[in-house]
Amino acid sequence: MTLLRDRDLARAFDHAAHTYDRLTALSPGHRTELLRSARRLRLPAGGAGLHVLDLGCGTGASTRALLRAAPRARITGIDASPGMLRRARAAPWPPRVRFRQLTAEEAVTAGEGPFDAVFAAFLLRNVTDPDRILAGVRTVLRPGGRLAVHDYSLSGSAVHRALWTAVCRGAIIPAGTLTGDGALYRHLWAGVLAFDTAPALTDRLRRHGFSQVRAAPAAGWQTGIVHTFLARNGPAGGAGRDR
Repeated sequence: MTLLRDRDLARAFDHAAHTYDRLTALSPGHRTELLRSARRLRLPAGGAGLHVLDLGCGTGASTRALLRAAPRARITGIDASPGMLRRARAAPWPPRVRFRQLTAEEAVTAGEGPFDAVFAAFLLRNVTDPDRILAGVRTVLRPGGRLAVHDYSLSGSAVHRALWTAVCRGAIIPAGTLTGDGALYRHLWAGVLAFDTAPALTDRLRRHGFSQVRAAPAAGWQTGIVHTFLARNGPAGGAGRDR
């Protein structure tokens, strides 16, 4: 199938916004793994004095994970879908959390930042040019700043590829079709199959000059399907260092 891109994808997310959280909540470990990835950033002192970018914040589930992992950080959530952002903004947030409607491409060129950390959950496989986004992340991230990419990125094993297809055909796509969002969830299935494997995404990050790159698998049924990719912007140090 043809993958959804740019405005078509944003419109699909708009339409799915009112049911998105309920559907993702049906996935065992979905929010637990988001929190685990946010905590893997290991922001010191609860994030005190740090500015974190939630790139592709959606309805705010990733923002909530960041807030739990770094309750003293200042967080800027950015997403291209107005429908998803309406859901995010409807929740109660402390004053240090704010949201902006921007595409990922706009976010890394809009003069935001600099940031001490960037969290990108379920984003890179949905953009037209992930290399452009990663290059932009390096420009808005302080030297030594931390990056965590949380995404469906298959291990490369045929078993995990087959498991992903079985889960999508048996549960995810049928559930999405019932809400009128079948196209979005078919895009999810096909997009993951077309996206980088975990080793390929690790190599992509290194090619863009990120250091200390490693991939950490999710737990449970998501093992080999969802990973956290952790990296630093150039050599470790600067504003993002431990203190």
